[in-house]
Amino acid sequence: MVAGAHEGETADAGPAPDAGQGGDEGMGGGAPVAPGAAPGSGRAGAGGGAPCACAVVAVPIEIPIATARPPRAITVRIDLSIFSNRPFVGGASLVEAGRRAIRYAREVQLQTADDVWARIEALAREHPGGVVATDGDGTLWSGDVGEDLFHAFLDRGRVEPQAVEALSSIARAHDLSDAGKGSDIARRIYGAYLEGAYPEERTCELMTWCFAGWTRDEVQAFAGEVVARGNLSGRLHGEVHAVLARAQAAGIERVLVSASPFAVVKEAGARVGFDASRVVAALPRFDGERMLAGVEAPIPYGEGKMHRLRERVGAERRIYASFGDNGFDVALLSGADVPVAVRPKAKLRARAAEVPGLVELVPAPRQREGG
Repeated sequence: MVAGAHEGETADAGPAPDAGQGGDEGMGGGAPVAPGAAPGSGRAGAGGGAPCACAVVAVPIEIPIATARPPRAITVRIDLSIFSNRPFVGGASLVEAGRRAIRYAREVQLQTADDVWARIEALAREHPGGVVATDGDGTLWSGDVGEDLFHAFLDRGRVEPQAVEALSSIARAHDLSDAGKGSDIARRIYGAYLEGAYPEERTCELMTWCFAGWTRDEVQAFAGEVVARGNLSGRLHGEVHAVLARAQAAGIERVLVSASPFAVVKEAGARVGFDASRVVAALPRFDGERMLAGVEAPIPYGEGKMHRLRERVGAERRIYASFGDNGFDVALLSGADVPVAVRPKAKLRARAAEVPGLVELVPAPRQREGG
């Protein structure tokens, strides 16, 4: 999910906290620890000190400083240019916090794609037969293909009677109007979700079964159209794909786990190297070839992600690493030897303490500021 308070949250940073101070809303002031910093304890080597941020290019600054006998003053020249060419990972400077100066509930170490792959490779040598799991929306690519599909569905306006009946029932149960067309009702429910008045997991389910009355082939064809015009190739997070490509080359199974509808995740996954047998996503129910207004519960959301992943790969197989970006990826991340946050949202940062050994993947160079 991306809009509102879910997967589409921007990875806002705010000013970097001073050492020893607490962060917002009771969180600690720990910032991501740069690669090369001494790792602390834990499965993924989390911990260590905060990164030494480097300054942006600056001209000398004249700062008047009052003396004990005003109005006399002295001028101090501070030359920050000595820092201007030093590379840094954090994206912040000594004078201004950048978008990568992320506050966590505890310290989280930054690791590059090379670092993460080296750990996966070592685990695979020691414990053959494991898998690598990854979320899709917000992790493999920016945005949310499930929402792309849902909004395209609303624009198309073909809401069959079975779906209208189910949508109307939800609207009435949540004190929303059920007047107008099916697409109008669906938009009201979605609006309630954005306002926090309708659960996110139920919204994911609705986006899966809203095609009730359509045939399986019709839904799949429509999903293919949506992904084809959605510029997926321009939304990819290169740092994750760099790790997954090495896993594929090494013969390690990779599984895509998403709360978005299976039809659209299948289409998007196929474009980044996942065949349908390695896609775990929200499944609608069918009566023969025609979709019903319901889902196969639980969908891969929250704890359901691990439930469905284990159902797919088996209860005993080792999960070398998992990748996620949001709070509802905590269960998926916690089940892996190497849990990796990818451009994390505020909800995941706030729950970092629930994921032992969580590390954050350094974004691909061209995408650090915009991606």
